[in-house]
Amino acid sequence: MIKVAITGSTGFVGTNLQSYLYDTCNVESLSVRYVPNQKFNLETDVLIHLAGKAHDLKKVSKPKDYYESNFELTKQLFDSFLLSDASVFIFMSTVKAVADKVDGILTEDVIADPKTHYGIAKYKAEEYILQQKLPETKRVYILRPCMIHGPENKGNLNLLYKLVSKGVPWPLASYKNERSFLSIENLCFIIKTIIENKNVDSGIYNIADDEFISTNELIHIISSVTNKRNISIAIPKFVIGSFSKIGDLLRFPLNSETLQKLTENYKVSNQKIKKAIGIDKLPYSAQKGLEITIKSFTE
Repeated sequence: MIKVAITGSTGFVGTNLQSYLYDTCNVESLSVRYVPNQKFNLETDVLIHLAGKAHDLKKVSKPKDYYESNFELTKQLFDSFLLSDASVFIFMSTVKAVADKVDGILTEDVIADPKTHYGIAKYKAEEYILQQKLPETKRVYILRPCMIHGPENKGNLNLLYKLVSKGVPWPLASYKNERSFLSIENLCFIIKTIIENKNVDSGIYNIADDEFISTNELIHIISSVTNKRNISIAIPKFVIGSFSKIGDLLRFPLNSETLQKLTENYKVSNQKIKKAIGIDKLPYSAQKGLEITIKSFTE
């Protein structure tokens, strides 16, 4: 049975991944935190590095925290991997290591231009990994997921769920956008396939569901799952824009940053990873994955 060590195993992705791999792999947790000049004694076949400092929505973290947790710690783990008998290294990066805004569809060929300390630190870790000489017996994968969701994940989807479930009208129907999501089921499927399929080439891979979903479609999905009437209002954009600027000053829930996240386009291509693992479609459609997540909020 393949031995798999996972850092960040107590997080949302880590707990789901452990359960997903339980029947086919010998999974263990690897507790790590950054300490200068440390080395790790890795006794595993596969190292999946999930640990790191997540994007700080409240903006209270220090830049140093991101570079130590997401860059320096990754360097230490990868150096230890190169010296070990482990054969596979999977680094969980992010699409934010490439772009905060996307024109068109984000592919692996886009030149990286991260804007936040979170994204910059992840990209620096990617660069370090790619600069090292890789022995022929080892495989390395840098995964760039978009917004991951699933049961027990209380992110932005939960905020929209609360809005719809309380019967509050959706006021942003005038905005037409498309964005990518990633269900935890599809992410776990891809990681398991990479571990088991030795023919998947090392490299960088964007990870996203197959279809793009608009925020208006998402509101419809939430309404359908919760059996709530879909009340959408197309308030003129200039009115919403003016109100969001007031929200910046008075710290309302609807401010410029929130408006951008709810209405922006962020489309991510997953064609490279699907071609690499030899499939046409992921196990769960974007809609099915979202329905599973939304349903978990009602239970």
